[in-house]
Amino acid sequence: MDMKPAWLEGLMAETFFAGCGVHENRRKNEKNVFCLHCCLSICPHCLSSHSSHPLLQVRRYVYHDVVRLGDLEKLIDCSYIQPYTINGAKVIFLNQRPQARACKGSANICWTCDRILQEPFHFCSLSCKVDHMVYQGEDLSNILHRFDGSDFAFSQFEGLRMDGSEVTDNDTQITPDDLLHYKGSSCSNASEATSNPVISHEKKKKRNGFLPGIVLSLGSRRKGAPQRAPLS
Repeated sequence: MDMKPAWLEGLMAETFFAGCGVHENRRKNEKNVFCLHCCLSICPHCLSSHSSHPLLQVRRYVYHDVVRLGDLEKLIDCSYIQPYTINGAKVIFLNQRPQARACKGSANICWTCDRILQEPFHFCSLSCKVDHMVYQGEDLSNILHRFDGSDFAFSQFEGLRMDGSEVTDNDTQITPDDLLHYKGSSCSNASEATSNPVISHEKKKKRNGFLPGIVLSLGSRRKGAPQRAPLS
């Protein structure tokens, strides 16, 4: 089976966090839920029409669509896809992201798009793993799981905030692109530092030391001329 099932192809191809055309006159109408039965994205106001269908919540992280690893791995084998941590939960990117600059030197990179990764991961997103397997002629049925519809029931959204806003992250791992932006260093240096958490400006005041691999220019201070005591 080298063809993608409808739900998988739809999940990777759908546009999320755009306004819902059905509820365009309603507030908080961003499409941040994927119906695994209808294979389309829906907004919170559409939920009641899909209450008997399995539903998957999609989140937004650094302007890209992500799904919690705990949810996604019930549908498909996510091994060797690099996860990221947001708000204490691990997430997987649905699609590859544009790369800011080419890699220089040796580094662990995505087998599909060459994005720098931590060891021992081979893919930066779900689509990169799936596309690689299809290109290699591998059987996708080997990584697809039979899922229990109760794990994706409508009840999971009851009382849940569904405004489609960006997830704020206080526990994010440094990405190689971030390090290259700060240092302009080689990919190998960036790869070594990806395991360190990004510390917000306020939290830096409460923690000791600086992030390894990042040189922060503090500037030089010129000492004032020495003051002599007045002659008596």
